[in-house]
This record gives sequence, structure tokens and C-alpha cells, in this order.
Amino acid sequence: MVAIENQSQVARAVAAAEVAPVAGPRIPKEARRLLHELAAAWADVADCRALQVVPLKGAMTNEVYQVRWLTGVPSAGGEAGEPRGEREVRKVLVRIYGDGVDLFFDREDEVRTFECMSRHGQGPRLLGRFPNGRVEEFIHARTLSAADLRDPEISALVASKLREFHNLDMPGPKSVLIWDRLRNWLKTAKNLCSTDEAKEFRLDSLESEITALQNEVSGDYHWIGFCHNDLQYGNIMIDEETNMLTIIVSFMHPHPSNLNYIFSVLAIFVLAFSIIGYVPIM
Repeated sequence: MVAIENQSQVARAVAAAEVAPVAGPRIPKEARRLLHELAAAWADVADCRALQVVPLKGAMTNEVYQVRWLTGVPSAGGEAGEPRGEREVRKVLVRIYGDGVDLFFDREDEVRTFECMSRHGQGPRLLGRFPNGRVEEFIHARTLSAADLRDPEISALVASKLREFHNLDMPGPKSVLIWDRLRNWLKTAKNLCSTDEAKEFRLDSLESEITALQNEVSGDYHWIGFCHNDLQYGNIMIDEETNMLTIIVSFMHPHPSNLNYIFSVLAIFVLAFSIIGYVPIM
């Protein structure tokens, strides 16, 4: 996942963009209504309808925007996109879902999971929903880099945060979803691919590989944990003043990045850490 989709590099995007009111259909009518209601509830917003929209580039399957309002409070400046001496700015992040991705996850399950995580203080707060998207808290932090993950102190912070994450008591059955999900995706891939494409991607051998992995990690020493499954550095943000980490989640990718219950610590390493280069020692 690119970092900016998950509220990263926002400050740089704002600094590089001309922040001006955006006309047209970029923000759906239902989303604008929700944004007006949110702004009206904030006493410091000068004009709840005078929202400014900054499109954030790089999202793979979502449209992502920073939405901001001027307040009546003088700004101390110093933040990207906020001239010194002008008024403070209220900010939120608007995520508009991409088309055709509902095949890979249940939208209602996604929203329930996001809401529950927000209540547990994990990730940005959910501020509101509209038919094809949501409004999230804007995170004031920077995205980690690959070099950051090689820093022992930051790695320790990530490990500590993951312990919290894996111990979340999420609603619903604590059943393993990953195996059926992989097989369903494989079935869909076979239906969509030509014979040559199926051969190129070795689809015929994937079923046996899924079964082999399932057998390998289903031994006597296992547990079921709530896992991220897309933990690359672009999905982790750090507040450099407090050293607090935020793990960003997105459900929009057509690969195993959905939050779900997954089997065993080995599968956690294979599926969640392989993307950043860690390989489990067998």
C-alpha cells in the first residue's frame, strides 16, 4: 500500500498543493452533507460550508482527500500548508471507496471492525460514514521508512504496538478466515484468467501450496490472533514528539490485507512481515 493512502505524506502533499475550494463531483453530496454537520458541531470553525479539499495522490483503489476548514483561532504556524500568523485549521480525511472491490471483503464487517478499533484507540477515529466511503480523524504524524524499521528502538515500539493489536477482543466469532478466503480468491482468479495466464501464474499449484501452509501452521502450538496482514512501513505512523505509533488499516486491496483472525504466530510472520523483508526461520 502506498503511504499517502493511509494518511501518510499528507503534510508534504498539502505543502505542494494549492489549497483552494474544490468544485464539482469529487466529494459526493452525501459526504459533503456529513462534513458540514461535523464542522457545524465544532464551535471554532468559522464557516462550516467553506471547506477546502486537497486531493491526495497515490491511492491504489480509494480516492483520498484532506478536507480542512479555517477556524477563528490564530495559528502559531509551523505546520506544512499553514502560513504563520493565519488562522488554525481543522482537518479530516475523507476516503471514497473504489469500485469493484466488494468482491474481496464484506463492507459491513469492515465498518464494524474499523469502529471497534477506533473505540479501542487503535488507528484513526471514525468520524462518520456515507454510502460509498467514510470520514476519518486526520493523523498528525509521519510515516515510517524502511530505514526506520531497521532502528532497534523503533522496531521495539512496533513490537509493543503489535502486542496491543493482536490482543484486541474484536466482536464476532474468533474463527480462522484466511484459508477459505485464499481458496475463494484462487477460484475467482481461475475463472477470470485465460489458460495461458493460469499457467503463467501457476494457479494449478496454489491450492496444494495453501493446503501445505495450512497444515504447517496448524500444529499443537498455535493461537488465533487479530492481525493486520499488511504491516509494511507505509502503514505505520509515528508522532515524533511523543514516540506514539499509529497502525493504519485499509481494506481496499485485493490481496490478503484485510483485518481478520489468522492462525498461528508463524502465519503472522509469513503474511504480515514478509512484505517488509522479514522471513521466518524454520
